[in-house]
Amino acid sequence: MRGKLVIIGGKEDKNNKCLILKKFLELSGGEDACIVILTSATDEPEKIGAAYCQVFNSLGCTKVHILDIPSRIAAGSKEIGVLINRATGVFFTGGDQLKITSALGGTDLMKNLKNKFSQGLVIAGTSAGASAMSSTMIIEGEGDESPQFDNIRMAPGMDLLSDVVIDQHFAQRGRIGRLLMAVGQNPAVLGLGIDEDTAVIIDQDELLVWGSQTVTILDGWKVTHTNVSSLKPEQNLTLMNVKLHTLSHGYSFNLKSRQPQIQRQEEKD
Repeated sequence: MRGKLVIIGGKEDKNNKCLILKKFLELSGGEDACIVILTSATDEPEKIGAAYCQVFNSLGCTKVHILDIPSRIAAGSKEIGVLINRATGVFFTGGDQLKITSALGGTDLMKNLKNKFSQGLVIAGTSAGASAMSSTMIIEGEGDESPQFDNIRMAPGMDLLSDVVIDQHFAQRGRIGRLLMAVGQNPAVLGLGIDEDTAVIIDQDELLVWGSQTVTILDGWKVTHTNVSSLKPEQNLTLMNVKLHTLSHGYSFNLKSRQPQIQRQEEKD
């Protein structure tokens, strides 16, 4: 058994329909869920944690815990281990994805999270928390420029999802150039660009789009030519035969076959 991932492009609705947060709560057990909000990415853990706690309480969940990790040593505490063992859903807030991996990478907490995920735990992340989900994450890059050698930096992520690189606030910050550069550097990796107030829900090999905007998928498996290995600073990328999909709410994509699926009627409604 493997848990589900809810990967959010940032700025998800917290005041009206709360479509994404409701779905995360439903997957985590509904009103009976035990939610842990991990605020490692943000500089305002109390404020951000309290805001999410209020939302989940308003949706009917009373067992909500805010977990800030002040140090790597703290990540190995028995109390935190007990809390993660009780959790049915873990939510990573936005902020800086490097703060997540530098605080948690290789710790007992991360090992416990991965173990619980393999047993069915639902893990969600928004903005920086979304980027950190994959084995390799984008940590820096200009979003409004042509794809160039020096406009992207990547680092190891949490490795909850392999063979994928994720970018968030995608359409809103014009980030297709840097996602193209990420795919150009490794065409075997699938690029996921997730718009704000939009999520992908990943269950095994199936990806489902959920939210008000769209998800852009870049597939470089059949790239026929690239100049990425010879690029110098400020030189532009050439990438031929990249496949692009844009999917809206209710549409799905198989990560194994790399094929989109036609929207089901019940998801239209």
